Amino acid sequence: MNILAIGNSFSHDGTRYLHGIARSDGFEINVANLVIGGCSADMHFRNMLMEREAYDLHYNGESTGFLVSLKEALLNRAWDYVTVQQASHFSFNYETYQPYFAELCAYIRKLCPKAKILVHQTWAYEQGSVMLANANYSKRGDMFSDVEKSYERLAKEVDAEFTIKSGKLMQMLLENGIPSVNRDGYHLSYGLGRYAAALLWYALLSKKDVTDNKFCDFDEEVSESDVKIIKKCVKELVNA
Repeated sequence: MNILAIGNSFSHDGTRYLHGIARSDGFEINVANLVIGGCSADMHFRNMLMEREAYDLHYNGESTGFLVSLKEALLNRAWDYVTVQQASHFSFNYETYQPYFAELCAYIRKLCPKAKILVHQTWAYEQGSVMLANANYSKRGDMFSDVEKSYERLAKEVDAEFTIKSGKLMQMLLENGIPSVNRDGYHLSYGLGRYAAALLWYALLSKKDVTDNKFCDFDEEVSESDVKIIKKCVKELVNA
């Protein structure tokens, strides 16, 4: 299975462990990630029009050191899925989504007619963080509510196959006793947060039960008790 993520640092957070999780289960998933830090829908659109070689190409969770254009990446191989997402600092404001995503998804379908488009739902900022306050929210849950509504609308308007609800998963983890999923107030923690997101991607893409998945090659330690909570929440979300 070949996946192309058109994103930013949040798509890197979401897919850092995806290849490894799949391999530990005997399932082959290769994921390429087009990364520009903080890249928004309008920036992706401008890069598309100008065919800029502006994206740091990541492959299976690691930077390759190559810069590529959106067109080069889309034509590189027969992608099974292509994912899109908004920059986190615009994620709660749907006015920043269109017409850019409509144009971007039309372009994806033109160059990759067999690929299915997925929406990657990003997450809210950490409670008490400067980032949350700067976004004019006092509660993480309120920000996520607006983020969720925006991504639901996007998925309908671009006729996405389904939404990878990473943001929803982070809310569930916090509600289930995980004290934090972030490392700096907005990016996911190197161990727990990134593992949870990638496990959700894997569960949705492979349609496999993650209960017995043995992956444990984390960049930062994740306790066995936290792994159990993550697997429980991923299963609940996938089966909801």
